[in-house]
Amino acid sequence: MTTAREIMTADVTCVGEHESVRDAARTMATLGVGSMPICGTDSRLKGMLTDRDIVVKVLAEGRDPAAVTAGDLAQGKPVTIGADDDAREILRTMGQYQVRRLPVIDGHDLVGIVAVADVARALPDEPVGDLIDAISER
Repeated sequence: MTTAREIMTADVTCVGEHESVRDAARTMATLGVGSMPICGTDSRLKGMLTDRDIVVKVLAEGRDPAAVTAGDLAQGKPVTIGADDDAREILRTMGQYQVRRLPVIDGHDLVGIVAVADVARALPDEPVGDLIDAISER
């Protein structure tokens, strides 16, 4: 069975937990991505920052994106997948937590990101269709 390590995007850029949301948004725009992992000074994953987080939790609330840090938006323990977990486990985790992207962890190190599209390329259509239904129930 295909593993996360085999289908993930390995070249991952983190936003530092002390970086402003404004700087994070600029990095996201430059990279052309809608989400980024938030990493602490200890290089451990603290959470994920999405463009939706920036709009809903900062802009819509009238908060200053230059004053809010990425770490301020990190909530709870991030949902991750192990580098050697198989594609079916990735699907199960994405469906359970209704997420489209998962940080891939090897030990405590962030080694990549796996997205629904990565899984779709690696598996037959039916399980992926079930996942899309599960994460679209929001």
